[in-house]
Amino acid sequence: MGSSAATGLSWPVALRLGRVSNLPTVWTNVLAGAVLSGAVLSAVDVLVLMLALSLFYIAGMYLNDAFDAAHDAVNRPTRPIPAGVVSRATVMGAGAVMMAVALALLVGLAVAGGGLGLPGVAGGVALIAAIVAYDAWHKGNPVSPVIMGLCRLLVYVTVAAALVGSLQLQVIWAAGMALCYLIGLTYAAKQEDLKTPGRLWPLLFLAAPFVYALPLLAQIGVGAAVYVVLLAVVLYAVSLMMRRQRANIGRVVSLLIAGICLLDALFIAGAGQPMLALLAALGFPLTLIFQRWIPGT
Repeated sequence: MGSSAATGLSWPVALRLGRVSNLPTVWTNVLAGAVLSGAVLSAVDVLVLMLALSLFYIAGMYLNDAFDAAHDAVNRPTRPIPAGVVSRATVMGAGAVMMAVALALLVGLAVAGGGLGLPGVAGGVALIAAIVAYDAWHKGNPVSPVIMGLCRLLVYVTVAAALVGSLQLQVIWAAGMALCYLIGLTYAAKQEDLKTPGRLWPLLFLAAPFVYALPLLAQIGVGAAVYVVLLAVVLYAVSLMMRRQRANIGRVVSLLIAGICLLDALFIAGAGQPMLALLAALGFPLTLIFQRWIPGT
């Protein structure tokens, strides 16, 4: 596997390794974190943060494949590394470079802001630590869904800290709800290599954001509409898992990943930004469309 693998990265392989079809969920994370931070939004700052956090995400996916190479050789032999189309060292090196560039972007943003965003750099360092911890130790680790959830939580934290240098209460609440959602999602993803799903009770974590956003249902508007759509998506995904022998775990995970955009739309709507909430909600179909060409898992 290692000796015969190609050392270079073709674009199709690079995109597949990075699961770039899921990037709209990162962009909406950044948008939600920016809105909830209370900052006066600058298009340039938000775009820089979207680029930085996208690089963190792609790097995490690369390192995931690098660390999982031996496992994938047995369970997912068509993945690029075990298939011999790229070497593990190349993938590991590319991931490290992307993390370095992402962190440099955060440093540049902090310097341009006169040091205000230095806490965002600290958030980036914490995100790197969480990503590496998850990628290196998620197989057989019972708390790996929590570590994965922390990776997304740190996206909101990093964005808000980079823009205003501190964390508003609404950022903390939203990040906590995203953590719960990702715990449920990651648990579902861990079932992908099983013949039948295991215990389903960890999926109850998916309910936390709906309790948090319940007041939006009392309002007739974008927030209530997004709430209903996300609830329908989650219930449908869970129903697919409950089919046991006929469970389509890959479809479940793809839907729940795309649902992150709707979750962000809920946060944004709750912050009184219905038009930006609609923009975030568009990430849901966009992610599903992208997943048709590049697998999201």
